[in-house]
Amino acid sequence: MDSTLIDRLNRIALTLVDQRRARVLIPPNQPKNGFWFGGGNMVQDRNGSLWLVGRYRNAGDSRTGLGAGERGLELALFRSDDGGETFEKSLHFAKSDLNVGDREVLSIEGSALRIGDDGVELYVSTEKSGIGYPSGLESFLKPGTGVWTIDRMAAESIEQLPDVKIETVLETDDPRFIHIKDPFLGSHGGKPCLLFCSHPFCWTSSNTGYVMLSEQPISADRAVFDFFPRGFTWDVAMTRGTAILTLPNVGVLADRDIALIFYDGGECVRNLDEHQAAVKRPRGYSCEELGGIAFCTDGNLSQIERVSVTEPAFVSPHGSGCSRYVDVFCDGRHYFVTWQQAQNDGSQPLMMNKVPIEEVESLLH
Repeated sequence: MDSTLIDRLNRIALTLVDQRRARVLIPPNQPKNGFWFGGGNMVQDRNGSLWLVGRYRNAGDSRTGLGAGERGLELALFRSDDGGETFEKSLHFAKSDLNVGDREVLSIEGSALRIGDDGVELYVSTEKSGIGYPSGLESFLKPGTGVWTIDRMAAESIEQLPDVKIETVLETDDPRFIHIKDPFLGSHGGKPCLLFCSHPFCWTSSNTGYVMLSEQPISADRAVFDFFPRGFTWDVAMTRGTAILTLPNVGVLADRDIALIFYDGGECVRNLDEHQAAVKRPRGYSCEELGGIAFCTDGNLSQIERVSVTEPAFVSPHGSGCSRYVDVFCDGRHYFVTWQQAQNDGSQPLMMNKVPIEEVESLLH
C-alpha cells in the first residue's frame, strides 16, 4: 500500500475520532477513577430512531475479585429521536437480570445491538461464576472472579428484549481463549460476522476473533481466533478490535474496497514505572488502552495491514491518554463516532463526534 493512501487513511481516522471536537455523550456514574460508560455500539431502527447500547462500569479491580468494587454494573440502552442531539435511557439490565441458569453475573462488559429484517439481537459479554477453569488449571482462577462468555437476547423489537430468554452463544474451555468478551458486528467476505475479544487463562493479552453469523448455531468451535495478531511495538500486549468501517468508493478508492479496522492496544497489562529520563508518553495498559487503526481490502479479514505501526492513532489529551472502544455508525448522511476517553479525574465518559459524509469523502479526492 502506497504511503499517500496510508496518509489519507490516517487523516480519515483522525477526522472521525477527533479528541477535541467531540462532546461528552454519556457521562459515567461518578467523575472518578475507575468509572466509565461505553463498550457498545449505535444502530438505527426502522422508524429512524438511533439506539445506543453500552455498560456503566463503577470502580473495581478484577485482579482481586468483587471485594475491590462493583465493576461492570449495568447494561443500558439509550434512544434518540432528534438525530443524535440527545439520548434518553429507555432500557437497562442489572447484573442479576443477565444471569444464565445457575451462572451468576459478576460483571458486565462490552455489548452489540443488531437490528435486522428478522428482528433484534442484543449480544452482551458478562463475567460469570459457576463455570471454572479446565482440569489442571483450576488454581489459576482468582477467588471472587469468574469466566467471561458472550450471551444473546433475540426479540421482535427492542422493547421486548427484557422478556426473552438469555442464551450463551460463545464460550470455550480452551485455556488459550477461555475468556470471550466485547462483541462487535462486522463482515467477512461479504457475509455478516460477530467479532470479539479473547483472553487466555493467564490474562497476559487481549486478542481478536470472529465467527460467521450465517453458520448457525453460533459456536466457538467455528470461530477464528488468530486472524489479527498483536503488533510489535505500542500494541505488543493487546490487539482488541472494536469496529469495522467500509469506506466510500470515491476518489482514490473509486475502484477498490477498503475497510478501516479500529482496535485498542497497549504495551503492557499493568501500568509500569518508567525510567525518569525516558520519553514521557502514554503506553497503554489494561483498562487504559490506546487506539489504533488497520485496514483490510475486499472485505477479507484474513489479510489485515496495520496503519498504526509504531505509535497509536488515538490518545486522549487528558489523564492517562486512554482512548478506546471506538464505534462508527453511518445513517447515510453522517458518521456517528463514539469512544471512551480518559479524563483528568480518572473517569472515562462516552464521547461522540458527528461527521458529515462529505467531509470524509473530501479526504479521498
